[in-house]
Amino acid sequence: MFITVPALLGPAQLEEVDRLFNEAPFVDGKLSAGMAARRVKRNEELDQASPVYERLNGIVLHNLLRHRVFRNAVLPHKFAAPFYARYGSGMAYGDHIDDPVMGSPHHYRSDVSVTVFLSPPESYEGGELVVRTEFGERQVKLPAGHAVIYPSSSVHHVNAVTAGERRVMVMWIQSMVRDPARRELLYQLNQVRERALRKAPDAEDTKRLDIVYANLLRMWAEV
Repeated sequence: MFITVPALLGPAQLEEVDRLFNEAPFVDGKLSAGMAARRVKRNEELDQASPVYERLNGIVLHNLLRHRVFRNAVLPHKFAAPFYARYGSGMAYGDHIDDPVMGSPHHYRSDVSVTVFLSPPESYEGGELVVRTEFGERQVKLPAGHAVIYPSSSVHHVNAVTAGERRVMVMWIQSMVRDPARRELLYQLNQVRERALRKAPDAEDTKRLDIVYANLLRMWAEV
C-alpha cells in the first residue's frame, strides 16, 4: 500500500510548525538508529525532551491521527513516538528498512510507516523519499502538510539534500490488521462502502456492503 494523505495542515499551522522548528533543539539522528541504519543515516532530529516536541505533536500528530484517509488506510492500533527530522545540505539517509519492533517500555510492531512533509518542496533541492515497491522505485516529494503511507518492510532511502532544508515528521504504526494484502482490500472496500453510504444509505446493497466490511474487519482485526 502506497497512499498519499492530503492537506493534514493548513497555512497557519504550517507557519507555527516552521516557527517551532526554528527554535527547537536538535541532536544527531544516529542516536535513534539501529546498528545497520546508523551507518547510512545523516540527519538531525528534534530532542524529544524539549517542550517543543509536545507542541509539535499537538499540531502534526493530532491532525494525522484524525485524518480520515490515514485512519481508513492504516487502521491504527498502536504507534511509536514520532520523530521530527531536518536534513540540511549534504544530509541523506541511505537504503534501510525500519525496525520491526519499536517503542519503550511498550513495544509496537511496525506495519506501516508515515512521512509527513513539513517544508515546501521548492524550499530545498534533492531530499526525495525513494521507496522500493514491486512496481519499481517510487520517488516522493510532497507539498508541505501532505503525508505518504508505505510499508515499514520496504527498502527506502532519502536522497541527499543539495540546497535548503528538508523538514519532516516520521512515525510507525502497528495496524489492527497485520496482513498488508487484507489491509489494502479493506481500504478499497471501505472506499466503495463510504460512497454507497453517501449516495444510497437505505439501499439493500449498501446495507449488505456495510455488513460485509464490518464482519471482515471483525474477522481480521487483532486488538
